[in-house]
Amino acid sequence: MPETNCPVCFGPLETREMAPCYDCGENPEELEHFRQGDHTYAVYEIFPGLELTLCDFCSDDFNAYNPEFFGLPRHTKIDFNNLKMVCEVNQPSLRMGQACADCGLRLEFARFVVRAREMHNPQSPS
Repeated sequence: MPETNCPVCFGPLETREMAPCYDCGENPEELEHFRQGDHTYAVYEIFPGLELTLCDFCSDDFNAYNPEFFGLPRHTKIDFNNLKMVCEVNQPSLRMGQACADCGLRLEFARFVVRAREMHNPQSPS
């Protein structure tokens, strides 16, 4: 049964065409960037056992996230060294996917956030 609500904010999910990046791929502007060939894509292990497909821009900018968003202590440094490339995405394509109408997170990224929070704070609810 398909999910109907965002696992982070519980807002409704919408189905639409998306670029491969789990961070920005739901953004309509990124669809145009994809069509123009502006980005490359790769799968990264961000935290042990947790992977994301990211474009080159989002992988370079991942340190802009507040570490508390992922359940980490406030002063934790997230930088490019935290990202371990697993593999390049050689033939990226646009696909249908789900994103939250309220918080804007792509479903795959929202699932990643929930798992990261559970990993870093196993006793607290997400």
